[in-house]
Amino acid sequence: MKKELIHELTATFESCAHQTETGVEFWLARDLQHLLDYTEWRNFTLVTNKAKTACEVSGHQISDHFVDVNKTIEMPKGATKEIPDIMLTRFACYLLAQNGDPKKQAIAFAQTYFAVQTRKAELIEQRLLESERVQAREKLKQTEKELSEVIDTLTGGGQNFAIIRSKGDHALFNQSTQGMKNRWNVPKNRPLADFAPTIILKAKDFATEITIHNARAHEMETEGAISHEHITNNQAVRDTLISRGITPENLPPAEDLQKVSRRLASDKRKTLKKPDALD
Repeated sequence: MKKELIHELTATFESCAHQTETGVEFWLARDLQHLLDYTEWRNFTLVTNKAKTACEVSGHQISDHFVDVNKTIEMPKGATKEIPDIMLTRFACYLLAQNGDPKKQAIAFAQTYFAVQTRKAELIEQRLLESERVQAREKLKQTEKELSEVIDTLTGGGQNFAIIRSKGDHALFNQSTQGMKNRWNVPKNRPLADFAPTIILKAKDFATEITIHNARAHEMETEGAISHEHITNNQAVRDTLISRGITPENLPPAEDLQKVSRRLASDKRKTLKKPDALD
């Protein structure tokens, strides 16, 4: 396929995209019908039905990607007529292309085009989730630093922080910090939290915030009192997670946060190098 045609088709497909009021991107099937070189709506409907089946088989809700709507068209002498149409997500467009006639040049282009664009969307979602996890880890660091300062101020023993945190971990995971490090194959010199999923980071942060609040409010002056408070809070968080079908120690470890942070930083540097990043 010639380079000029590829650029033309790319521009055409993007120009036909719409957005809902909430910013969700979609295409209309009537527009896509012509873009994919189908002259008859009834023939394109057959492709649409195949795409819906593929959507369902892949584990997605059809209604999330194919939404029936009506489209008003102008008729001769100023009259109008409503005809059926379908709002399609980018994923739905990809499925339509995959189930179209591969002999059509437009279909061959669309199969690759929407596959690439869908993959871009998946990568964006993945990066957002990774960024959320990095932020959750940073938040936990700050909260634990604050707890350490509170413990030092109230008990006069900064070394008590490690003891109290360890007891909190045992209450959350129903086993020692070292036991969880062994379970997740965490390197000896690395903190457990760097391999924890986002939900565990937020759970630990929440329990720690409660400990800080109550330690200050009740002026707890001993390691034993703050330890009991921290154990109780972590146990409460654990009970909540288990009641929702999440057993903390049974969750798989997440990717090393150092690697995730380096990847996000690298992506950011690459983006800043692009000329259009300044627009």
